[in-house]
Amino acid sequence: MGEKKTNSMRIYYRWPVFLLIVLAALSLIGFFSDFRVGLSIAAAAVVYLIAMLIFYFVFRRSIKKRLTEFGASYAQAQNQLLRQVEIPFLLIDASGDVLWSNKTFRSLFGVKKRSGLLSSIFPELENAEYKKIHTIQVTSGERTYALHCAPFRIESARELADLSDQSTPALFNIYLIDETDLLYYRQTLAEERAVMALIYIDNYEEVMEGVEYVRRSLLSALLERKLNKYISQYGGLVRKLEKDRYLLVLKKKDFDALEQDKFSLLDEIKTVNIGNDLAVTISIGIGLNGETIEECYSFARSAIDMALGRGGDQVVIKDGSEVRYFGGKAKTTERTTRVKARIKAHALRELIEARESVMIMGHPNSDLDCIGAAMGIYRAAKFSQKKVHIVTGEVNNSVKPLLERFKGSSEYEEELFIGGQRAMEILDKDTLLVIVDTNRPSYTVCPDLLKRAESVVVMDHHRLTKERIENALLSYVEPYASSASELVAEIIQYYDDSLKLRPAEADAVFAGIVMDTNNFEDKSGVRTFEAAAYLRRNGADVTRVRKLFRESMQDYKLRAETISNAEVYRDCYVIGICPSRELNRNQTVVAAQAANELLEIKGIKASFVLTVYENKIYLSARSIDEVNVQVMMEKLGGGGHQSVAGAQFTDTTVEEVTARLKAVIDEQ
Repeated sequence: MGEKKTNSMRIYYRWPVFLLIVLAALSLIGFFSDFRVGLSIAAAAVVYLIAMLIFYFVFRRSIKKRLTEFGASYAQAQNQLLRQVEIPFLLIDASGDVLWSNKTFRSLFGVKKRSGLLSSIFPELENAEYKKIHTIQVTSGERTYALHCAPFRIESARELADLSDQSTPALFNIYLIDETDLLYYRQTLAEERAVMALIYIDNYEEVMEGVEYVRRSLLSALLERKLNKYISQYGGLVRKLEKDRYLLVLKKKDFDALEQDKFSLLDEIKTVNIGNDLAVTISIGIGLNGETIEECYSFARSAIDMALGRGGDQVVIKDGSEVRYFGGKAKTTERTTRVKARIKAHALRELIEARESVMIMGHPNSDLDCIGAAMGIYRAAKFSQKKVHIVTGEVNNSVKPLLERFKGSSEYEEELFIGGQRAMEILDKDTLLVIVDTNRPSYTVCPDLLKRAESVVVMDHHRLTKERIENALLSYVEPYASSASELVAEIIQYYDDSLKLRPAEADAVFAGIVMDTNNFEDKSGVRTFEAAAYLRRNGADVTRVRKLFRESMQDYKLRAETISNAEVYRDCYVIGICPSRELNRNQTVVAAQAANELLEIKGIKASFVLTVYENKIYLSARSIDEVNVQVMMEKLGGGGHQSVAGAQFTDTTVEEVTARLKAVIDEQ
């Protein structure tokens, strides 16, 4: 039945065309019979054609509107539903012209029955292509609506489409849902969500030791008052957990204001001074957008661990899987207490003695610090009578002489140093995997080894980043330390009183400290020299260690070439490129050495040296005290310390990395 109606309507639309064809045929017949008759019929046909075209273009829009109204009122039940339904409903053509609207729409927006273009009501639809719109948010006054658009589907749609020149559907139905209240309550709910935070005083013990005993309680009270006064400005609640730890609870909207302030509390807390020699610094770990308050608190715990692992004096925000940092530009404060080192040493011994074997792994292209730390852990594990393997990858030329001392000695196992593939073969559930000189899974010699190991220990001196080794049984990450070798030297001292390093092992650990401190010029604190003194008592020889740092003439010339071609950028930064040399596995070390030497130039705040090795670009960054290169390298995907940092790049060029580096410098 519907198909018959459609055909009849189509014939009704097209009968003028049929009549024009009949007149043309009669005119042709007339020309053959009588020229004047044919001419008269032809003239009548032309007049008819002109009249038909005028009628079509003048009344086309009116006809379309009437047909639309006819289509909408075709069924009385549907007509009443569309007209009286409380949801605003209307029909438009492809250009956005409103052809029909129901009573709710007209009363809600104060428009007439024929209201013109829809964009006059909603400016967001000025250049809209309705065929591409499914749902869009629009506003009118103070109300917000979800506008839903779909092609117009009724039985007469074919006839209505005949009036359009578009190949796409000519008409669209629109209905609007008022979402103002929904959006308001959704926003209110988001703003009222709880944010959990933990505030730790980084150097509480050190600061208190520098204050007279009678004034310590006053200093503690001033610190607590400063915290409460600052947080109360943002409607937060602070509660003291321990003498140097506080719990903070506030709303999400108040946290947003706190974040816009960029946590000026970090600087304000340093102004508290009643005669203390050291400035007080704090770390804040914040957890938000968890499913529950418990999960937010878990995020805060993870964030504060990361803040402390990065050296303190900063804020770490953990928003689900996203991590953001604020601060962290102050120099890391060295801890004078060794309580933590003693606790970690006892915990490490318990883990080692509970396993059958120990496997030690560092980062690829192992350096002296990595090997030195590994040898220290090796001696501790051998003291506990465990089988030990050290996983290494390719090593540079500066490390080879040290390794030869162990490989060529009968005192050490034949398989002391093994590759990643061999390590995968012998690893079992009774093996303890100890990671040294790195805390990032992707920066280990064999990342797959980490995935298979059931028991993992991490010992490192680099600042924590978003990527870190999770679920370690023991994690000893201390950015204040000069090197991983220094941390291991402290651990060995408390492992057992009768534990003693062999001279070759003491040389290795001592060499690691010398390398990372640039011969005790960088990051050297009291505990660094105490560790060095301990190693000297264990047989470390300065002369033997010095010989390990001698380099070839080729490396010396390569470093000189790098320095001579370096570019000074913005008057206080220097960027150099270490040329690639085939069969030279030492060029990454040369690049680091060149970066150190470039700092000796007057007026230079930071130095950066790039080199290409095995299809990777290595970037070494160095500074003295004015620039935090660790923060800069994190923006490039790397990390490190405030004055010693680096990054690695793949699938790019030196020119592109240089451009990215300059962009980061420009942000400083």
